Amino acid sequence: MRHLIFCLALMPLVAQDAPKPAGDPAPAAQAAKPEAEKPKAEEAKPAEAAPAAGPTVTGSVDLGYRFVTNGGNYDAYRSVVNLGEGPKVFGFDLSITSPTSRFYDKINLFGSGWGGDPNQTLRFDAAKQKLYDFRVDYRNIAYYNFLGSFANPAIDRNVFSTQQGFDLRRRTIDMVLRFRPGTWISPYLAYTRNWGEGRGVADYVTGSVNQYPVASTTYDKTDQFRGGVNLEFAKFHVTLEQGGTIYKDDQTLSNGKNISGARTTPSLDQTAFLTNLIQAERVRGSSIFERAIATWTPFSWVDFSGSFLYSQPKDDVLYTQAATGNFPDPRTFQVLTSQSMYAAANSNQPHSTGNINLELRPIRRVRILESWMTDRYHTSSSIALNNVSFLTTPVFANPGGDRLFVNYSRQQVQANVEVFSWLTVRGGWRKVWGDAQVRAPLENGVQYQPGNLDQQVGLLGGQIRMGQKLWVNGDAELASTSQVYFRTSLADYRKGTIRARYQLFNSLSLTGNFFALTNENPNPAVRFDLQNYQESVGLLWNPKNGQRITFMADYTRSSIESNLNYASLPFLSPELSNYHENSHTGTAVIDVAPPVKGKYGPKLQLGGSFYTSSGSRPTSFYSPIVKLNVPVHERVQFFTEWRYYGLSEALYSNEGFRSNIFMTGLRLVR
Repeated sequence: MRHLIFCLALMPLVAQDAPKPAGDPAPAAQAAKPEAEKPKAEEAKPAEAAPAAGPTVTGSVDLGYRFVTNGGNYDAYRSVVNLGEGPKVFGFDLSITSPTSRFYDKINLFGSGWGGDPNQTLRFDAAKQKLYDFRVDYRNIAYYNFLGSFANPAIDRNVFSTQQGFDLRRRTIDMVLRFRPGTWISPYLAYTRNWGEGRGVADYVTGSVNQYPVASTTYDKTDQFRGGVNLEFAKFHVTLEQGGTIYKDDQTLSNGKNISGARTTPSLDQTAFLTNLIQAERVRGSSIFERAIATWTPFSWVDFSGSFLYSQPKDDVLYTQAATGNFPDPRTFQVLTSQSMYAAANSNQPHSTGNINLELRPIRRVRILESWMTDRYHTSSSIALNNVSFLTTPVFANPGGDRLFVNYSRQQVQANVEVFSWLTVRGGWRKVWGDAQVRAPLENGVQYQPGNLDQQVGLLGGQIRMGQKLWVNGDAELASTSQVYFRTSLADYRKGTIRARYQLFNSLSLTGNFFALTNENPNPAVRFDLQNYQESVGLLWNPKNGQRITFMADYTRSSIESNLNYASLPFLSPELSNYHENSHTGTAVIDVAPPVKGKYGPKLQLGGSFYTSSGSRPTSFYSPIVKLNVPVHERVQFFTEWRYYGLSEALYSNEGFRSNIFMTGLRLVR
C-alpha cells in the first residue's frame, strides 16, 4: 500500500513534459568556420540509429477531499450511504506499454474508493503476447446495518433497539495466471481468497422462544485453489479444471448484563431475563471439485455445448453454549435458571451439476434451442449433543444424524422463426421437476418427509425491428405447478416483459419497458399471492454526439403486493403477512460543455434522483447532484461535486437523515 501511495504521489512529476535537450551548437559553430574548414559531404559520419523507445506511461489519478455534514439518524445514514470524510484517492487508471520489453507488453492498474470508502477496488493486469496473462482483482466492501426497525419484534411498542445489526468488512482477492494465451493449448493457475470479519447484534433464542439481543462477533475465510487447461481447436473447445477449497466460519455471542427479552409479559408468573451468555460456533471444512466445459460445432448449422461440475464438501462443527437467567418455558411448564449445551457434528455432501445445450439452424430463418440441466446432492451428517437445562437435575443426551436429498432438473426447448426481415417470433416449453427428502418436524411423528417439484411453463415472445428507428422485444411465461419445494416459491405464475426503443431523431431516442408478474399458490395452508408491476420510460438527447450537451431522464412506476399465511410463534397460531407498496423513481441528468478554444474545456453536470413510496412502509429519498470539471493545465483538471442525500419515513420518523457531501480535488492526466 505504501508503494502504491508513493507511485500516486509521483504522478504530477511523471505527468510533466520531458525536458527538451539543449540545442546543438554544432550548426552555429560550423557557420562561423571558413568554407575550407567545413567537413565535406562525403566525409560526414552516417547518422546514428534512433534509440529504442522506452516504456510509455498513460492514465489519470483523481486525488481530493470529501466533506460530510449529517443531520438526523447517523446509523441510518451509514446503513444507506456510508461515505466517509477525509482525503481520498477517488480513482486511478494507469497503463504502461513497452513493445521492446522482454517481460511485458502492457501493464494496467485500476482502482477506486481508496481512503476508507465502503467499496474499494483494485485491479492489476500484466501480459506478454503468447507468453502469459496475469490478473489480480481485489475488493474491500463494508456492510453496515443498524436500523432499529430491522428484525425488531418490539417495534410496535416504539422500542427502537436493534435486534439484528451488522458492521462488517468483506474482502476478496482473485488471481489468475494464464500461460500461452491465444494458442491452442493454454494452461492456467488461479487462487481466490474471500474473508470477512466484524461485529454486530444477534438474537439469542431460548427454549421458550424468547429473544435477547446480544453482542456478536464473526470471522470467516475461504481459500480456493484451482488449475486447468484450455484447448482451442477449429471446431472444438474444451476447458478442464480441478481445484480445492478450505474454509472456516466462527461466530460468538456474548452478554454480561441483565437484559429483558422481546416478550415482556410474564409467563408462568415469571418475568424472563438473561444475565450471562457465552455462545460459540466453530465450523471447519474443505472440498475438492472437478469441472469440464466443452463446445463443439461439427457443422455450420449445429452447435453443442455442455458443462459438468462435481464437488464433495465436508465440514466439522463445534458448538458450545452457557447461559444464566430466568427462562419460563410455557411448553414444559418449567422455569429454567441455567442452560448449557455442547454439540459436535460433521457432514459430507457429494454434489454434481451438469448441463447440455444444442442449437440447430436447419434453414436460414429458423433456430431451435434445446437445453437440459440437473443439480443433484445429498447430505449425510452425524451429531453428538449434550443439552443440560438446570431446574433441578434434568439432563438430555441426544445423539443422532440427519440426511438431506435434493434432485433438481430442468429441460427447455424453444424455436425462433424469422417470419419477415422485420419480425421474429419465439415459442417454447419448459419443464422443471425434482424431489427432496428432509428431516420432518417433531410434531409430525416421522423421521423424514418428502418434497416434490413439478412445473410446466409455456414460453412466448417476439421481436420487431423497423430499420434503425424502432425496436420492440417481448417475452411471456405462463406456468402451471402441482408441487413446489418452498412456501415462497413461484407456483402458478404469469410473467411478461416488453422492451422498446424508438429513434425519433439522430440525436433523440426514447425507451420504454413494462414488466408484470402474478403468482398464486392454491395450497390453502400457504396461499402465497403476489402481484408485481413495473412501467418505465426513458429519454436520451445528445445533439452532435454529445459534444456540447447531453440530457438523460428516466421514470419508473412500480407496485407490489403479497399475501402469505404463516404460523406465529410460540403457539403456531395462523397469521396473514400482507405487504404492499406503490413507488415512483426518477432520474434526470444534464451535461453541458461550453464551446472553448483548445482541446479541453469546462464541464458541468446537474441532476439527481428521487424515490417515493406509499403502502406498508412509506419512504421518500432525494439525491440531487452538481459536478464541475475545469481544466487548469493541459494535464491537470480541477473537479468539485456537491450531493445531497435525504431519507424520511412516515412510520419510522426517527430513522430519517439529511446529509450534504462536498468533494473537491485534482485529476492528474498523463
